[in-house]
Amino acid sequence: MAAPLSVEVEFGGGAELLFDGIKKHQVTLPGQEEPWDIRNLLVWIKKNLLKERPELFIQGDSVRPGILVLVNDADWELLASRPPLPSRPLRRGWKKGPDSLLSLLDQGELDYQLQDQDNILFISTLHGG
Repeated sequence: MAAPLSVEVEFGGGAELLFDGIKKHQVTLPGQEEPWDIRNLLVWIKKNLLKERPELFIQGDSVRPGILVLVNDADWELLASRPPLPSRPLRRGWKKGPDSLLSLLDQGELDYQLQDQDNILFISTLHGG
């Protein structure tokens, strides 16, 4: 069983308005069977912190396009475990499907396993007009 984690969750760029205008939240995530990852954190945020208009923050099981996610000041796309890129260009007719390199490159951000004292920052780049 994974131990409880203490993390800081921050919202900026207007996203904080969906969370009662509070930018920083120091939270303790309860112990659970599996390790905490971003996917689980988003479910927890939706249930416990999000106060209004979830469609402006969550889309499916991820954040909405236009929301940048930084973990400890690093873009979450850089944290994903990626397979090595091929040393030569991909050829026409290269295998596509769930096990292909291209589909693997689309996975990972939500699977980052949180560590105690991580800082997760969500910044909205969406602006009304």
